[in-house]
Amino acid sequence: MARQTQRLSSLQVAKLEKPGYYCDGAGLYLQVSKSGSKSWIMRYTLAGKPCEMGLGSLTAFTLAEARQRATAQRKLLADGIDPLAKKHGDLLVKRMADANVITFDKAAADFIKANSPAWRNAKHGDQWRNTLATYASPVIGAMPVSKIETTHVLRILSPIWSTKTETATRVRGRIEKILDWAKVQGYRAGDNPAAWRGHLSEALPTPSKVADAGHHAALPWIEMGAFMVALRAAQGAGARAMELIILTATRTSEVLNAKWTEFDLDAGLWVIPKERMKGFREHRVPLSAAALAVLEEAKTELAGGEFVFMGRKQAPLSNMACLQTLKRMGRSDLTVHGFRSTFRDWVSESTSYPRDVAEMALAHAIEDKSEAAYRRGDLIEKRRPLMSDWAAHCGVVRTGGGVVPIRKAAA
Repeated sequence: MARQTQRLSSLQVAKLEKPGYYCDGAGLYLQVSKSGSKSWIMRYTLAGKPCEMGLGSLTAFTLAEARQRATAQRKLLADGIDPLAKKHGDLLVKRMADANVITFDKAAADFIKANSPAWRNAKHGDQWRNTLATYASPVIGAMPVSKIETTHVLRILSPIWSTKTETATRVRGRIEKILDWAKVQGYRAGDNPAAWRGHLSEALPTPSKVADAGHHAALPWIEMGAFMVALRAAQGAGARAMELIILTATRTSEVLNAKWTEFDLDAGLWVIPKERMKGFREHRVPLSAAALAVLEEAKTELAGGEFVFMGRKQAPLSNMACLQTLKRMGRSDLTVHGFRSTFRDWVSESTSYPRDVAEMALAHAIEDKSEAAYRRGDLIEKRRPLMSDWAAHCGVVRTGGGVVPIRKAAA
């Protein structure tokens, strides 16, 4: 006995309101959603696997038109063609055709918009836009992403590969990600012309062999006491911020963007939320008596907003404030970030604290993946005496040494 087809009528279709699937026969169904919208569904089985394919909404296709569309899909099945796979293939072909009008600049803008919610701060998006606008856009900005080839990428990178190596490597990586995104979106096909391994690595020298080492100048640990005497004599929020940076061995941005809500002064603890950390992991900082004194002074002398060190327009203090402090002190030969190296050198050369305690104080990631998998604590109680000893060292004037260059930390 043949299966019944055309079970539904136009009147039934119009009146049906209860959510569910209503069979018209031969695999065609009317779907009524919980919201009340209605659409046509084609159900079929291919290689023992049940499949479901949308045929459009009731507002776009009448019952008669839906039957015609279902018949067309059954003909494909009779020829051994999966209707759903063909639909996806047709869509890909269309998007590939549309790629002729989707430029690299448009793809870059769409990529940044899609990914920026996951980035920790707005500056990251600005860095992407600025570097791409400076180096990539003049060469490939107006080009369809489907037409970009290795020669175009090399035209961007070759002039800056040896002179601005760090910037060039970032530009290459960003172009690669955008073109990968474009491929996933169906706007281009084939290998990525900005890929490094097995591709551009054969055309350009390894970055580490041509890059300027780029160093942060660090103060020898033996000179820290004398430097702190001069720093504590300096006036202004920039000087106090730099003093806290040194005493907590934290990064500049972590101190400048610190909010009062992150501190428990009674417990002598500062908890930096993961969103503000380079490793995207919460970092607890034990506060020495000297660090607490800086915060108490900031609370009294610099009060006026949610940030510990306020700049203009209720915003955090600018990075330039610390640099200007160094300049006024006649120490433009130093960098603020270099004080983290001074701290690390002091731990290694002048104390018996274990390496992992020092690394945890600096919020460095554990390179050994096996160790990282088992490490749960942050050694906070072992770090309290370490930071107190560091503060005591910073309060004693010693002599000797000169400026020590250290390798720049990765951005």
